[in-house]
Amino acid sequence: METIYLNAANLDYWKKKSTSNVMALGFFDGIHKGHQKVIRTAVNKAKERGVAVTVMSFFPHPKTVLSKGNETFDYIMPLTEKGKVLAQLGVDTFYIVEFDKSFASLSPEAYVSNYLVDFGVEHAVAGYDFSYGKFGAGHVGRMEDDSGGKLGVTKVDKVSYQGQKISSTWIRQLLSTGDMKTLQHILGRSYELACKWDGRAFHPLSQYTVPAPGSYMVTIETKNHPILTKVEVAEDQQTILPLEFDQATMTSGDRIAITWHRRVQDHIMYSYSV
Repeated sequence: METIYLNAANLDYWKKKSTSNVMALGFFDGIHKGHQKVIRTAVNKAKERGVAVTVMSFFPHPKTVLSKGNETFDYIMPLTEKGKVLAQLGVDTFYIVEFDKSFASLSPEAYVSNYLVDFGVEHAVAGYDFSYGKFGAGHVGRMEDDSGGKLGVTKVDKVSYQGQKISSTWIRQLLSTGDMKTLQHILGRSYELACKWDGRAFHPLSQYTVPAPGSYMVTIETKNHPILTKVEVAEDQQTILPLEFDQATMTSGDRIAITWHRRVQDHIMYSYSV
């Protein structure tokens, strides 16, 4: 899969390089089962037409730009990890649009023309609540008209679990309570985050949401082999302490992936000194 970062300076270049495709649209933070339905629908539509399947997202989150930096956003996964999951789902090209004030000010018609039609999109797929253009005035129901009839459009209905709509907001709520078992059901996989090992503890990399303080059963992916063990998330949620494994299997500075299985108890204070 190819990942392409789009901005005002290179937009025309990538328009010329694009070929016919079916495009899935959304922010896709966490790539939960609802997102996966959108992407798989695009993959199937692309196969029917014999064209490439693309995903167009944006970064940073609009909340941080439109608030002029006064608000932050808790990302569930960084763009690199998002790209890995998209590749596994069969996406050919991942476009990441730089979300800035200029992009935010586009009319719905200008967005569809400049970022969909001009990129060779034959058919667009988006969730029922996807919005676009200035003030989010555009919605899936008007996208075909905004394209002047040049696009086919598929609206994907919401996906629910136990009667509740699956959403990125719900993922964050589950992480804030440490409910990893429910989280597995709405992600369709175990939650994973990357850390750096300092010789005594793990420190999460940026753009991940760390589960609530407490003890968890996890799998730690070391250089040699995966280790099923227990860790403790400290109160500040910036330190993850190993509890039951041989620390000699890792070297300070190693980047480690942690896969989260279940919470085993609430937070217990363990001593940690630098």
